[in-house]
Amino acid sequence: MNVEPERDAIDAIDIDRIEGNIEFKDVTYSYDHEQCVLDHIDLSIKQGQTFALVGPSGGGKTTICHLIPNFYEINQGQIFIDEIDIRHIKRDSLRRNIGIVQQDIYLFNASIKENILYGRLDASDEEVIEAAKRANIHDYIMTLEHGYDTQIGERGVRLSGGQKQRLSIARVFLKNPPILILDEATSALDNTTEILIQQALDELCKGRTTLVVAHRLSTIKNADEIAVVSQGRIIEQGNHIQLMAKDGLYASLYRLQFREN
Repeated sequence: MNVEPERDAIDAIDIDRIEGNIEFKDVTYSYDHEQCVLDHIDLSIKQGQTFALVGPSGGGKTTICHLIPNFYEINQGQIFIDEIDIRHIKRDSLRRNIGIVQQDIYLFNASIKENILYGRLDASDEEVIEAAKRANIHDYIMTLEHGYDTQIGERGVRLSGGQKQRLSIARVFLKNPPILILDEATSALDNTTEILIQQALDELCKGRTTLVVAHRLSTIKNADEIAVVSQGRIIEQGNHIQLMAKDGLYASLYRLQFREN
């Protein structure tokens, strides 16, 4: 209760629909002002590009994702969206332009329809159904006795992991943001479910600037750019072919996963 509410800068502006260019300039960040989580990060992600973050757990990948919607104040440096410092953008309008699909999904003890509507509260029934179709969940919903009015229980307890994930993807389809963040979105799923959800995610990524945090490197082979993050620093960057040719950390991680599979 003692935590200060978020406050926008006095000169912060509303933005309507952004293009989706993202830039990190010399960004340093620590959660407790002691241990450095990100150390002088420089990144440039172009509009419509798919940019993947890979590397060991605890390296700072998720933190990079959380800084883009301005969830935390950085210690040093600047983050730009379409060449505007995010500290000069009102948080509400910034976050309206960003969609996030995470491994851990929060669902409400409400109907399927209400949970999808969380993506955009003023959407019509037709738009909700279209979002569900694009997320590959509509056919399942229609097998339920109460269809879209089915109550899903606390945190979606009556749904499987794959069904929860597809509901969260339907939310983002409904929101239709120009920037998309996928943070380990399929890592908790079995292989069969992952393939189904990967199809929905591929559809979702079209025409958007997409930042992907991935543990399974096979899912990001086709990314336009891949950055390897370790101990708060970017230690390698390039596409899959370039990084395999460098024979560094990415190549060793990829070979290790390939051997395990």
